[in-house]
Amino acid sequence: MRSLESALFDKGFRQVVGIDEAGRGPLAGPVLAAAVQVIPEIFSTKITDSKQLSPKKRLLAYEEILSTCGVGIGIATVEEIDSLNILGATFLAMRRALDELSFTPDFCLVDGSMRIPSILLPQEAVIKGDSRSISIAAASIVAKVERDKIMEEYDRTYPVYNFKKNKGYGTKEHREAIQVNGRCPIHRTSFRCASL
Repeated sequence: MRSLESALFDKGFRQVVGIDEAGRGPLAGPVLAAAVQVIPEIFSTKITDSKQLSPKKRLLAYEEILSTCGVGIGIATVEEIDSLNILGATFLAMRRALDELSFTPDFCLVDGSMRIPSILLPQEAVIKGDSRSISIAAASIVAKVERDKIMEEYDRTYPVYNFKKNKGYGTKEHREAIQVNGRCPIHRTSFRCASL
Protein backbone atom coordinates (compact mmCIF):
# COMPACT_ATOMS: atom_id res chain seq x y z
CA MET A 1 0.00 0.00 0.00
CA ARG A 2 2.97 2.35 0.40
CA SER A 3 4.76 1.54 -2.85
CA LEU A 4 3.39 4.56 -4.74
CA GLU A 5 4.36 6.87 -1.91
CA SER A 6 7.79 5.25 -1.53
CA ALA A 7 8.52 5.72 -5.22
CA LEU A 8 7.64 9.41 -4.91
CA PHE A 9 9.79 9.80 -1.79
CA ASP A 10 12.68 8.24 -3.73
CA LYS A 11 12.19 10.96 -6.36
CA GLY A 12 12.50 13.67 -3.71
CA PHE A 13 8.84 14.45 -3.01
CA ARG A 14 8.07 14.94 0.70
CA GLN A 15 4.54 16.35 0.99
CA VAL A 16 2.56 13.62 -0.78
CA VAL A 17 -1.21 13.55 -0.35
CA GLY A 18 -3.88 11.10 -1.42
CA ILE A 19 -7.26 12.41 -2.55
CA ASP A 20 -10.58 10.57 -2.71
CA GLU A 21 -14.27 11.39 -2.63
CA ALA A 22 -17.50 10.05 -1.24
CA GLY A 23 -20.97 10.68 -2.59
CA ARG A 24 -20.75 10.69 -6.36
CA GLY A 25 -23.53 8.15 -6.84
CA PRO A 26 -26.29 9.05 -4.35
CA LEU A 27 -29.58 10.73 -5.24
CA ALA A 28 -29.25 13.14 -2.30
CA GLY A 29 -26.68 15.06 -0.34
CA PRO A 30 -23.33 16.66 -1.09
CA VAL A 31 -20.19 15.17 -2.57
CA LEU A 32 -17.27 15.28 -0.17
CA ALA A 33 -13.54 14.94 -0.80
CA ALA A 34 -10.59 14.43 1.52
CA ALA A 35 -6.89 15.05 1.00
CA VAL A 36 -4.61 13.16 3.39
CA GLN A 37 -0.89 13.17 3.98
CA VAL A 38 -0.07 9.91 5.73
CA ILE A 39 2.56 10.50 8.40
CA PRO A 40 2.75 7.38 10.63
CA GLU A 41 4.87 4.46 9.49
CA ILE A 42 2.51 2.10 11.29
CA PHE A 43 -1.18 2.45 12.14
CA SER A 44 -2.81 0.56 15.00
CA THR A 45 -5.94 0.17 12.84
CA LYS A 46 -6.27 -1.21 9.32
CA ILE A 47 -6.07 1.43 6.59
CA THR A 48 -7.62 0.26 3.34
CA ASP A 49 -10.46 1.10 0.96
CA SER A 50 -13.26 2.44 3.18
CA LYS A 51 -15.78 0.08 1.56
CA GLN A 52 -13.77 -2.89 2.86
CA LEU A 53 -14.08 -1.83 6.50
CA SER A 54 -16.98 -2.32 8.89
CA PRO A 55 -18.48 0.93 10.22
CA LYS A 56 -16.79 0.35 13.60
CA LYS A 57 -13.34 -0.29 12.10
CA ARG A 58 -13.80 2.59 9.68
CA LEU A 59 -14.55 4.97 12.56
CA LEU A 60 -11.49 3.79 14.51
CA ALA A 61 -9.30 4.29 11.44
CA TYR A 62 -10.86 7.73 10.83
CA GLU A 63 -10.09 8.86 14.37
CA GLU A 64 -6.49 7.69 14.10
CA ILE A 65 -6.04 9.37 10.71
CA LEU A 66 -7.39 12.69 12.03
CA SER A 67 -5.09 12.58 15.05
CA THR A 68 -1.88 11.64 13.20
CA CYS A 69 -2.08 12.82 9.57
CA GLY A 70 -2.40 16.02 7.62
CA VAL A 71 -6.05 16.24 6.52
CA GLY A 72 -8.09 18.62 4.37
CA ILE A 73 -11.82 18.21 3.71
CA GLY A 74 -13.84 19.81 0.91
CA ILE A 75 -17.55 19.77 0.15
CA ALA A 76 -19.59 20.56 -2.95
CA THR A 77 -23.25 21.21 -2.24
CA VAL A 78 -26.30 19.77 -3.93
CA GLU A 79 -26.78 23.12 -5.69
CA GLU A 80 -23.22 22.95 -7.03
CA ILE A 81 -23.76 19.36 -8.18
CA ASP A 82 -26.89 20.40 -10.07
CA SER A 83 -25.17 23.45 -11.54
CA LEU A 84 -21.79 21.95 -12.49
CA ASN A 85 -22.67 18.23 -12.89
CA ILE A 86 -21.34 15.59 -10.52
CA LEU A 87 -17.87 15.36 -12.07
CA GLY A 88 -17.33 19.11 -11.93
CA ALA A 89 -18.62 19.21 -8.35
CA THR A 90 -16.32 16.34 -7.38
CA PHE A 91 -13.29 18.21 -8.70
CA LEU A 92 -14.48 21.34 -6.88
CA ALA A 93 -14.67 19.38 -3.60
CA MET A 94 -11.17 17.99 -4.23
CA ARG A 95 -9.72 21.46 -4.83
CA ARG A 96 -11.39 22.68 -1.65
CA ALA A 97 -9.91 19.74 0.29
CA LEU A 98 -6.44 20.71 -0.94
CA ASP A 99 -7.09 24.33 0.08
CA GLU A 100 -7.98 23.17 3.60
CA LEU A 101 -4.59 21.53 4.19
CA SER A 102 -2.24 23.40 6.54
CA PHE A 103 0.62 22.93 4.06
CA THR A 104 1.12 22.92 0.30
CA PRO A 105 1.55 19.40 -1.08
CA ASP A 106 4.29 18.73 -3.59
CA PHE A 107 2.51 15.73 -5.16
CA CYS A 108 -1.10 14.47 -5.29
CA LEU A 109 -2.27 10.90 -5.82
CA VAL A 110 -5.86 11.11 -7.03
CA ASP A 111 -8.22 8.14 -6.91
CA GLY A 112 -9.71 7.31 -10.31
CA SER A 113 -8.82 7.71 -13.96
CA MET A 114 -8.77 11.51 -14.13
CA ARG A 115 -6.47 14.17 -12.75
CA ILE A 116 -7.91 17.26 -11.06
CA PRO A 117 -8.22 20.12 -13.56
CA SER A 118 -7.09 23.64 -12.71
CA ILE A 119 -4.46 22.82 -10.11
CA LEU A 120 -0.77 23.47 -10.64
CA LEU A 121 0.50 20.70 -8.36
CA PRO A 122 2.11 17.59 -9.83
CA GLN A 123 -0.43 14.77 -9.70
CA GLU A 124 -1.16 11.24 -10.81
CA ALA A 125 -4.55 9.59 -11.32
CA VAL A 126 -4.56 6.12 -9.79
CA ILE A 127 -7.25 3.66 -10.85
CA LYS A 128 -8.48 1.72 -7.80
CA GLY A 129 -6.19 3.94 -5.79
CA ASP A 130 -7.96 3.22 -2.51
CA SER A 131 -6.61 -0.34 -2.70
CA ARG A 132 -3.15 0.66 -4.05
CA SER A 133 -2.16 3.75 -2.06
CA ILE A 134 -2.26 4.18 1.72
CA SER A 135 -2.74 7.93 1.27
CA ILE A 136 -5.76 7.47 -1.00
CA ALA A 137 -7.14 4.74 1.29
CA ALA A 138 -6.88 7.12 4.25
CA ALA A 139 -8.62 9.82 2.22
CA SER A 140 -11.41 7.38 1.29
CA ILE A 141 -12.00 6.64 4.98
CA VAL A 142 -12.12 10.30 5.98
CA ALA A 143 -14.41 11.23 3.08
CA LYS A 144 -16.82 8.35 3.79
CA VAL A 145 -17.08 8.98 7.54
CA GLU A 146 -17.46 12.75 7.15
CA ARG A 147 -20.17 12.39 4.50
CA ASP A 148 -22.01 9.74 6.52
CA LYS A 149 -22.11 12.17 9.46
CA ILE A 150 -23.67 14.83 7.24
CA MET A 151 -26.32 12.42 5.97
CA GLU A 152 -27.12 11.32 9.53
CA GLU A 153 -27.72 14.99 10.39
CA TYR A 154 -30.02 15.33 7.38
CA ASP A 155 -31.91 12.27 8.60
CA ARG A 156 -33.03 14.27 11.64
CA THR A 157 -34.49 16.95 9.36
CA TYR A 158 -35.95 14.61 6.72
CA PRO A 159 -36.63 11.32 8.57
CA VAL A 160 -39.04 9.90 5.97
CA TYR A 161 -36.14 9.17 3.59
CA ASN A 162 -34.05 7.22 6.14
CA PHE A 163 -30.81 8.97 5.18
CA LYS A 164 -29.21 7.54 8.32
CA LYS A 165 -29.39 4.11 6.70
CA ASN A 166 -29.17 4.72 2.94
CA LYS A 167 -26.87 7.80 3.05
CA GLY A 168 -28.77 9.18 0.05
CA TYR A 169 -28.14 6.22 -2.26
CA GLY A 170 -30.99 5.01 -4.47
CA THR A 171 -32.12 2.02 -2.44
CA LYS A 172 -35.59 0.59 -3.06
CA GLU A 173 -36.82 2.07 0.23
CA HIS A 174 -35.40 5.49 -0.63
CA ARG A 175 -36.96 5.53 -4.10
CA GLU A 176 -40.32 4.52 -2.64
CA ALA A 177 -40.04 7.34 -0.09
CA ILE A 178 -39.47 9.80 -2.95
CA GLN A 179 -42.52 8.44 -4.79
CA VAL A 180 -44.69 8.95 -1.69
CA ASN A 181 -43.23 12.21 -0.34
CA GLY A 182 -41.60 13.83 -3.36
CA ARG A 183 -38.09 15.20 -3.24
CA CYS A 184 -36.68 17.24 -0.38
CA PRO A 185 -34.21 20.17 -0.68
CA ILE A 186 -31.14 17.91 -0.52
CA HIS A 187 -32.19 15.70 -3.44
CA ARG A 188 -30.20 16.29 -6.60
CA THR A 189 -32.59 17.55 -9.25
CA SER A 190 -30.04 16.78 -11.99
CA PHE A 191 -30.09 13.06 -11.12
CA ARG A 192 -32.79 11.13 -12.94
CA CYS A 193 -34.40 8.22 -11.16
CA ALA A 194 -35.46 5.56 -13.66
CA SER A 195 -38.21 4.25 -11.42
CA LEU A 196 -39.69 7.63 -10.52
